[in-house]
Amino acid sequence: MMVAFVAAVSIFQRFPEEADAVVAPVAALFASEEGAASGRAMHDELSAHFTFCHSGGGSNCVVDGDTFWFAGEKYRIADIDTPETHPARCAEEAALGGAATERLQQWLNEGAFSLESAGRDSDRYGRKLRIVTRDGDSVGLLLIGEGLARSWEGRRRPWCAGSS
Repeated sequence: MMVAFVAAVSIFQRFPEEADAVVAPVAALFASEEGAASGRAMHDELSAHFTFCHSGGGSNCVVDGDTFWFAGEKYRIADIDTPETHPARCAEEAALGGAATERLQQWLNEGAFSLESAGRDSDRYGRKLRIVTRDGDSVGLLLIGEGLARSWEGRRRPWCAGSS
């Protein structure tokens, strides 16, 4: 946090005409962290139009039910596990994974959201680990409630009947 502040001050001193472009995002970052630390609900400020990107990199697109690209970063929803879609291990997993992917895309396109820290910054694949919320409600819990995901238990479990 202090690094962001020092960087903003440094840029302000060298390029005062660009100060508004730097100060506003840094102020929002401080406000978000203050809100989270105090237990107050954070204001959802992130939004984009999300498409699908089932393979490779992308910009503002959904890879599968728990992974998406936003603003040039790849995110993994930290509080859930969804069925694999590429490749799925059985027809049931493919269908459920496809439904989870479509539901995540729909939810992301419904309005502004927030990305909250999950304790660890990234996973072994370099994806940013975040809890994704709107009005303080986790999309992960929504997907679990709709039967499209389960709580993350620290490892993946099979989605196909008869698998162990």
